[in-house]
Amino acid sequence: MLNQSPTPAAPLRIALMSCAHTHAGSYAARLDPRADVDLVVADPDGYGDVEARRVVGSYQEAWDAWPEGPDAIVVTSANAHHRDLVLEAARRGAHVLCEKPLATSVADAEAMVDACREAGVVLMTAFPVHFAPAVAALRTAIADGALGEVIGLTGTNNGKLPDTRAWFTDVELAGGGSLVDHTVHLAEILDSLFGAPETVHATVNRILWADRAGEGAETGGLVTLTYAGGLLATIDCSWSQPATAPTWGGLRLQAVGTGGQMQIDAFAEHVGGPGQWLPYGADPDSSLLDAFLDAVRAGEAVEPTGDVGLRTVRVVAAAQESVRTGQPVTLASL
Repeated sequence: MLNQSPTPAAPLRIALMSCAHTHAGSYAARLDPRADVDLVVADPDGYGDVEARRVVGSYQEAWDAWPEGPDAIVVTSANAHHRDLVLEAARRGAHVLCEKPLATSVADAEAMVDACREAGVVLMTAFPVHFAPAVAALRTAIADGALGEVIGLTGTNNGKLPDTRAWFTDVELAGGGSLVDHTVHLAEILDSLFGAPETVHATVNRILWADRAGEGAETGGLVTLTYAGGLLATIDCSWSQPATAPTWGGLRLQAVGTGGQMQIDAFAEHVGGPGQWLPYGADPDSSLLDAFLDAVRAGEAVEPTGDVGLRTVRVVAAAQESVRTGQPVTLASL
């Protein structure tokens, strides 16, 4: 049964499910101090590095932390475990913010979206970069026609090999390697601008970090998306940052149109010297969480929704099939 919406004065009961994803610490640090949130963190894998006032050792303890159950959960587990947690939340009537990628297969993502829709609960996908001011500026420029007709985009979402959490390079738990990890953020931005692509063509390699990545996990890749009317976009989805880089990586996108071009850097706001990276300005993680909490209170999801997460999973699945066959894949065929 769907939990009753809390009164405006009552804190939202939020369970953060797993500390496996590196974003778990960021989300806990932002949610735990809030007076309008009562947070419980489940750490069933014993990572022990996410700080909060209440940390429990199992999912069951998190589900049972309140007599009424949680109002909502934040899923930050390994990718392969998203499905079971989201389906259980839907069964219990709890709203969901789920890390990206939404699932490791199209079928699982579809099941998650359908279950939440049938239960009448909010399902949102955790794409913090959706809220970056630079991304919003690009959306405005394209919507206003400032670039004329957009004919091509080049996106780069590079990062370090994420071996501080070994499951990221385990193809069973992650669903793949860098292609899975670093395609979906840009795919979501492109989705918000142009909708779903018609075809996907991809290539991958293990040139970098092959000695440290899990068996079969690609460490470099390039995905080419073709949209209606011939618009082309590319996504460099590689783990190509050196281990000594001062931050995890970054996200850039250049749009070229008949009337001009625009290049954005979602993480440009920082200062630092050699080996230092000190961000300032807007905080996309906080903006994402604010949007989710507002959606929980209203009982209605806002972008980026579970449906967006599903569409980006389809892009990844098409890219993986393209790698397998060496040919472009039509998204409608999945």
